[in-house]
Amino acid sequence: MADPPLLELRGVSRLYRPRRSLLARGPEVVALDGVSLRIGQGESLGVVGESGAGKSTLTRIILRLERPDAGQILYRGADVARFGPGALRAFRARVQIVFQDPQAALSPRMTAEEILTEPMLVHRDTVGLDRRGRRARVAELIETVGLRPDHLRRFPHELSGGQRQRIGIARALAAGPELLLLDEPTSALDVSAQAQVLNLLIDLQDRLGLGYLFISHDLAVVRYLCDRIALIRQGRLVEEGPAAQIFDAPRTACARRLIDAAPDLGAPLRSAGRTTGTD
Repeated sequence: MADPPLLELRGVSRLYRPRRSLLARGPEVVALDGVSLRIGQGESLGVVGESGAGKSTLTRIILRLERPDAGQILYRGADVARFGPGALRAFRARVQIVFQDPQAALSPRMTAEEILTEPMLVHRDTVGLDRRGRRARVAELIETVGLRPDHLRRFPHELSGGQRQRIGIARALAAGPELLLLDEPTSALDVSAQAQVLNLLIDLQDRLGLGYLFISHDLAVVRYLCDRIALIRQGRLVEEGPAAQIFDAPRTACARRLIDAAPDLGAPLRSAGRTTGTD
């Protein structure tokens, strides 16, 4: 029997009723409507949609920061909604997120070393490292993301945007995850830093066998980073399939519009090779 996917969403829906006033609520807003997706071990799935399509809601539901109104989130075949406190802590160690804005995501009062150590303390039961082990792990992480040991002594404001995002990626790796949720991780960076961070993500996936759920509105980026693409419009999954199929033979008008609006894709990012943390 085949192993279950690393992460599976089955018919996930989420509705909101925003407040019009202190006592009255407005009409229901559909954030997600019956979305079903699967991500295998070491696979990258790009979720693409316009602003307000439901991409960020999807991320929050996966992390169980919000509960869906319908549907299931399965991790290796187990229903996340049924996890007790211990299982939920282990799940959150194995599924980590890299945020869109590294400036806002990193504490300005912590050095890079402290930022990388914190997840190992939060998830100490899963990570299982003593102080010496944590220091060794931090040194390994900073090298893994292409930065120098002296970067560990710096605060976020002393780093460039690309370097801050590398620290954000290293922090996500600290607890030993199997899946990274990448919430538009390059949109706040300049073009040069974007390319270097994307090449780093490709390299990490090749070396560590990570699964990626890549949230974006940029098809040009998603095409080269992801094995499959899911297109979401107004909370609904309108098309899903291999990246080449989505681009070469889109089945829906929505997919064709998104592809036509995408910029010139240029050479595949995977051909650019590894990059170091000079961004």
